Amino acid sequence: MAFSIVISISNRRLVLLKEGQPVKSYPVGVGRSGSPSPTGTFYIANKRPNPGGPYGAMWMGLSIPGYGIHGTNNPASIGGYVSKGCIRMYNKDVLELARIVPIGTPVIIRTY
Repeated sequence: MAFSIVISISNRRLVLLKEGQPVKSYPVGVGRSGSPSPTGTFYIANKRPNPGGPYGAMWMGLSIPGYGIHGTNNPASIGGYVSKGCIRMYNKDVLELARIVPIGTPVIIRTY
């Protein structure tokens, strides 16, 4: 099973793909104007449960240092341009996603 993740900054959505077909879609918070989310193709480099602070229940680090997909201690921020470039998810959603995707999963972040 080949999973991949596509994140739309403008739609503030993360879509999980399996064999190229969408299987789940999640609302996300993305980088604000002064610290936008990076665009390009990356991969999940590591996972850390309960990282503490603003990162909520799970951190999945991307292959671009300092950026990741993570939970939040501020659920009201989901759906906005709110982070310092990371992709922010509801804790229940990031935990579900982390159970499904292995380290090495491609992550495509695009503006549209």
